[in-house]
Order: sequence, then C-alpha cells, then structure tokens
Amino acid sequence: MNRSELGVTLRALRIASGREAKAVARSAVMSPSKLSKIETGKLSPSADDVDRILTALEVSEAVKAEYLDAARAVATEATAWRLIQRAGLHKAQERLRAIEARMSLLRVFQPALIPGLLQTPEYARAILSRHDDLTEETVRRTVAARLERQSALYDEGKAFRFVLTEPVLRWLIVPPMVMVGQLDKLISVTRLPNVDLRVVPLAGPKRDIPNHAFVVRDDRAVTVETVHAEVVVTDPRDVAVYVAKFDGFAEDAVTGAESITLLEGVRDELLRQRESL
Repeated sequence: MNRSELGVTLRALRIASGREAKAVARSAVMSPSKLSKIETGKLSPSADDVDRILTALEVSEAVKAEYLDAARAVATEATAWRLIQRAGLHKAQERLRAIEARMSLLRVFQPALIPGLLQTPEYARAILSRHDDLTEETVRRTVAARLERQSALYDEGKAFRFVLTEPVLRWLIVPPMVMVGQLDKLISVTRLPNVDLRVVPLAGPKRDIPNHAFVVRDDRAVTVETVHAEVVVTDPRDVAVYVAKFDGFAEDAVTGAESITLLEGVRDELLRQRESL
C-alpha cells in the first residue's frame, strides 16, 4: 500500500464512520488541513498520525494493526522545525501530550539539554527565549503546555527512563541559579517509583558516542532531534538500533544513589561559585 492508497483508505474509514473531518482531526490532535492532505495522498502520515486517526475513528485493534503496518512501510518522516513553529509550538506540545497519554514506556537519551518532561518553568522559558523570532505569548503558551505534559510522570501505569550525559548538567545555557533549581527538580524526580533517571559521567571509559538526542516510545517509534528538523523513525529494524543504543548508554550511566550524588555534586559546585562572587 502506497501513500495515496493509505490516504484513500483512511478517508473511506472516516466516511463509513459517519464522522466529519473536523471532528476527527480535533480528536486526533491535528489540523483539518493536515488530515485532508493525508486523505488525498499529498502527505505521508507517520505511524503516530495513523494511530491517532484510527483511535479517533474507534476502529478495532485488528484494523488498527493492519494500517499501522502499512504506515510503517514509510519508515522515516522529517518535519522542519520552522514548519512545527509555524503550526504552533504549543500545539506540538499538546500533540506530544496526547502521544504520551497512550504510551506505557518512554526512553529519552539527552546529551544536550534537560528533557522537556523534566524541565522547570524557568529552564523551559530560558531555552525558548533564546529564539528571537518567538513572541512572548508563544513562549508563555509553550511553557504552559510543556508543564501540563509533566503530569504523565505521576501516572504509575507508565514507565519513564531518562539517560543524560554529565555535560547536560554543566552546560550553562541558563543562569547558574536557574540551573541549581533545575538540578533540584531532577533530584526530586528520582524519587518517583516509575522514573529511572541515569547520568553518564564524564569520567571513565565509554563504549559509544552521544551523537544526538532521541526518544523511543514503546519500541514503536523513535523521534530524533536534529538542528533543522524532527525526524520520526518507525521501521522496527531502525527502532531496534536506537533501543540498543539507549541500553548501552544506560549501562555506562550511574543510577540510584550514585546519580543523586552526582546531581547534588554539580548543584553544590554552582552554589559555591555563587557564594565566591
């Protein structure tokens, strides 16, 4: 099944359900124009797009599995950040919240910055405010939407595994005291029973290279963040490569009491630097 055939089938399923396109698009957390482009074959849907559409249509699990397999045949989809920004960064956060509501296991590897699910409001605002083309209203709405996503961390029916590299904790792209508050939040998050937070320390031998950040959702899809775009990978063979890479970094990382000690050590260094000024 090619892109056009998949779109035609999704449209046929929607019509058979008796539901209007606007209502389906709203339930699937996408714009009506995007749904229209998918149905007319102008846009290749990701596996997640198809999942959300079929969920909105309330099809059976058997039907959903059949068409998700077809969607995964188009294994990789890249969306430029400028297009995501044009559609609304807060809407992208809402879309992620809908995805995370359905998943049961999330793995996040970050060698660059604190993951959005773990960010304090101050850290999130500072990161977004680096972009001169974002209005204050866009920053405010995006930060609010990101914080709403964090409620998923308290759902013990979900498991979260985070692996950060130590430079993430030391990279002062934000003021030192903002980073202190952020490190305190990381320390508090380690107490959640369904959250596993590990840090790959700078010291010691390493078996791999932290090329870029990536997120694995339920062994079904991987999101890769590049400089210019967000890339979604759904081919099971490629997803398995990322799972293996994540597991390798997790093995090299410190966890439990050791990770807390490392986090507290970096935080205390920042506090001492402030006191010496």
